[in-house]
Amino acid sequence: MESEPTPEPAKSHGVGPWPGGRHEWPDDSHYDHDLLAHGDTRNVIDRYRYWRLDAIVADLDEHRHPFHVAIENWQHDMNIGSIVRSANAFAADTVHIIGRRRWNKRGAMVTDRYQHVHYHPDVADFVVWARTEGLPVVAVDNVEGSRPVDEAGLPERCVLLFGQEGPGLSAEALAAADLVVEITQYGSTRSINASAAAAVVMYEWVRRYAPR
Repeated sequence: MESEPTPEPAKSHGVGPWPGGRHEWPDDSHYDHDLLAHGDTRNVIDRYRYWRLDAIVADLDEHRHPFHVAIENWQHDMNIGSIVRSANAFAADTVHIIGRRRWNKRGAMVTDRYQHVHYHPDVADFVVWARTEGLPVVAVDNVEGSRPVDEAGLPERCVLLFGQEGPGLSAEALAAADLVVEITQYGSTRSINASAAAAVVMYEWVRRYAPR
């Protein structure tokens, strides 16, 4: 069953109708006439104001980064939406949902509309896909044998694999990983929030490989 659509959240920011009358609208196929007429309050950067959704996705496709993000979804984890939002912010190629097809979209803040999302019924199916694409799987979990992400040889083309809040990655996912990394911590807590960890690791990839 498909996950239910999430309405665009109400926001106080954005822009109103295009200044001037209809005769002053930009003559460009990227623009959405309804947005030009009524304003654009979507959570998009200024470059994409008034653009059609499909035009934004097509433009993003021109410069997405060569890393993917995968998330195990066995417990309907509320962090998944936030991870999708971070994947969009860092221009990940595709987000892969492993396990349950339904996921909580609230934290995504509708960024899933602009992000490619692919589903895998189980870890085995995901691993077959990754091997076929020639992408090493980088598991993120603070388990025995994991290496600090800032010291590890993080591949440029890879899949960053994240687990559930609490239990972390499944044993099957860890066994399939080519590399297991963790985030160095300095306080008393054993782990940090799953969506926060995902953002940290994605930024580490961007810091190394993405041009400013």
